[in-house]
Amino acid sequence: MFWLGFSLGLLVGLALLVGYRVWLELKLKNLLPDLKSDTLRATRSSLSRLLWAIAFQQETCRDLENQVERWKQLLYLAPIGYIQVDEENQLCWCNQQACQLLGIQAPAAARPRLLLEIVRSYELDELIEVTRDAQKPCQREWTFQPTCADPTNLSQQQAIALRGIGIPLTRGEVGVFLENCQEVLILSQQRDRAFSDVAHELKTPLTSIRLVAETLQSRLDPPLRNWVDRLLNEAIRLSDLVQVLLDLSQLEREAGSCLNLKNVNLPELIQSSWLSLEPLARKKQVELDYGGPSKLLIQADEPRLYRVLLNLLDNSIKYSPSGASIQLRVSLEPHPQAPPESTQQWVHLEAIDSGSGFPENAIPHVFERFYRAEPSRSRRYPHPSASSRPDNRSPASDLHPSYGSGLGLAIVRQIIEAHRGTVSASNHPDTGGAWLQVWLPWQPSNLTIDR
Repeated sequence: MFWLGFSLGLLVGLALLVGYRVWLELKLKNLLPDLKSDTLRATRSSLSRLLWAIAFQQETCRDLENQVERWKQLLYLAPIGYIQVDEENQLCWCNQQACQLLGIQAPAAARPRLLLEIVRSYELDELIEVTRDAQKPCQREWTFQPTCADPTNLSQQQAIALRGIGIPLTRGEVGVFLENCQEVLILSQQRDRAFSDVAHELKTPLTSIRLVAETLQSRLDPPLRNWVDRLLNEAIRLSDLVQVLLDLSQLEREAGSCLNLKNVNLPELIQSSWLSLEPLARKKQVELDYGGPSKLLIQADEPRLYRVLLNLLDNSIKYSPSGASIQLRVSLEPHPQAPPESTQQWVHLEAIDSGSGFPENAIPHVFERFYRAEPSRSRRYPHPSASSRPDNRSPASDLHPSYGSGLGLAIVRQIIEAHRGTVSASNHPDTGGAWLQVWLPWQPSNLTIDR
């Protein structure tokens, strides 16, 4: 009986062993159907193939780890800052340049901390949140003030201009590239200061030349008087150019503090600016096609907004063919760059002409000072007399570079940004002409709109 029981147990054990081996072989065959290595396919044993696959995967993992380490080393030594946070906004990793820009130390892997505890920059924190919500690269510029633990060194801590580009990563992580724009800002300020200084120096002699020319104008007879008229027109042109440069400098220095805000009826202001340009429009047989409400009150600086409208309309008149119409559209819409949950309405002003439009390579530069996309933009128009100016306002030739100075759209952008708005330029898909879009903030609490 003992041997019988022993034999039966042995047979059962062998049967289980064979069954397990068959089951294991089937599982291995299911796990290894897609192996493409010739070495592994030449191996008959499934177990051997699995061991080869494990070794191959380990080698691949080591190669990937080496590549990640090399890329991390390059990123660490890169001349641009980089930080990476997890889904809870804890700082995971940053490179050497980011540590210098933000005035922090590299985080310890064992003790992750919230980014806002290490870097007191709510703009950076907001950029990370916007990037995570949008799931696309986002960009923002701001002035960063480094914190200092030693109160005796507060005077040595200088604010720097930063540009951040957020990139969404996997598992809710976000990477941010940080660029130091302080040198560019300093060069821009030096350039603007030079323009302002030159404009101030030119203002007095130009005024003297203008006064002398006006005095001689009434004392000379033709043909000598024609030369004085030309001299006076050129002096007026240069004086207007100097005034535009001074206005730009003032807007940059004082931003919104130099604005005298009050309730302004935008459609009425548009009509007034078009009447000022009517002689130019009549000469080219160009008409205004206005679309929008008959009354729309906004908070704005009326003279400066009037200048914006003059520059936009004058720009459209110059580039529209004879007999064409200029489309001017006004509406209330959400800003295209606003968060989806935002309910704020913006005044959307569109100026569309039927001309040849902007060259594609010129669109990013049309709002830069003294930039002209093509020589035809410098053609001149007769200077209207002072008596034809309604409400003692300057005509477009006084405000916009009708003489080809390239400052018209530059001052448009400066005034709109001072109103905390935005302006963009492109070519309209239907007309093919220039498409200038202005967005101004609108508060409905004490303002009205009539359709």
